[in-house]
This record gives sequence, C-alpha cells and structure tokens, in this order.
Amino acid sequence: MTDFSRTLALLRTERHTSQRTAAAALEVSQALLSHYENGIREPGLAFVIRACDYYSVSADFLLGRSMSRDGTTILLPEELPDASASGDKQVKGSVLALLHKKLIVNSVSMIFDILGKMGRKEAISAAGAYLGTGCYKLFRHIYRASGKNPTEIFSLNDREFAFGLADADMCIAEVELAEVLAHYVKEKGEVPALDDENMKQQYPTQYQSFLQILHTTGARIRGNQNV
Repeated sequence: MTDFSRTLALLRTERHTSQRTAAAALEVSQALLSHYENGIREPGLAFVIRACDYYSVSADFLLGRSMSRDGTTILLPEELPDASASGDKQVKGSVLALLHKKLIVNSVSMIFDILGKMGRKEAISAAGAYLGTGCYKLFRHIYRASGKNPTEIFSLNDREFAFGLADADMCIAEVELAEVLAHYVKEKGEVPALDDENMKQQYPTQYQSFLQILHTTGARIRGNQNV
C-alpha cells in the first residue's frame, strides 16, 4: 500500500462514507476505487483532481508529499527543526523526561539512518506512519486527560479513537514495513550489518541509547507477563 492509497482510504473513513457512495461521487466503479485504496492500481490525474475536490485536500497531501491538508507547509528535511540538535539541553520540570527524550531521539535517529541506507521509500514511510501514530496517541491522551480541551483538532472522533482506529493504523503500518523488509531481503539477501560490533562503530551514541531501551523494554514486557 502506497502513501496515496493509504491516505485515500483514511479520508473516506474519516468522512464516514461507504466505498459505494464515494465511488459514485468520484465517478468510478466501486471495484476500481477498492483497487485504488488497496494499492492494486494507480489512478490517472483526472481521478486525483476529483478526489482532492471531494475530500477538500491538496494533491500534495493526497500523494503523501505534505503533512498539511492544504499543501501550504511542504518542508524539505533540512528545513525541519531538529530538537535533538538544539542548544536546549533540558526538558523543563523533569530529569526523567530529559532522559527518555534523549533515549527515544537517539534510537529513532539510528533507525531512520538504517532505513535510509536501505533505500526503500516504502519502509521509511511505514516506519514514519507507525511512530507518527504513536505520537498522535500519546498526545491525544495527554490533551484529553482533563476532559475540557475541545476535540476539533482531531480528525478521529472519541468513539473511533476509543475503539482502536489509531491502533489499527499502527498495525497496518507494521505489516507494511514487514512486507517491504521481506522483499528487500529477497532482493538483496540481507539487511545492512546490524551486529553488535558494527552498530557500536557506526552509531556510538545512538546505539547505547537503543541498548538501554532494548533492555528496559524487554524487562518491562516480561514483568507484565508475570503480573
């Protein structure tokens, strides 16, 4: 599934529209729309234009080139601020928060560097979708904790979120990543060398952070099994 097909399907789900209704509005058959949404076929420009008009989004957003629905905030990687490289070495109020921030930032930096070396856009997109949805869930829980903040900023309503639509999105991204990696190994024979010695040499700082996450996460999961 491509960025386009994923976005096309999610936009219809957000609108609470059946595939049959959407297909009629988009002037295609339901079978063809299903193929588009599942990444089986790629549409022509005329369909993309109709889809943009129907869902009120930009072509850049629909094609996965922008995270902004109106396409006004297309940023190149070098234009994005990098919190990990900033001079702010503190997270206000908590040493523990600073520790976890550094562990996560270092580990994610290492993971995306590995994916970048593999040269598979689909793998990078799937990993970004997985982690992005995780951040979305965390912030939403914090944002809604008081029960007072309005929910208009979220495209998913409370019922959709409570019944796991975001969880399902993470599962889909995880499956997509696994599929891309399986194809990569089939073509290349192996992923980049990830043995302990090689990782220490390539990522002296990031790898230490990741090892700590690896250890604490494994211990926590095993501990939860014994509860």
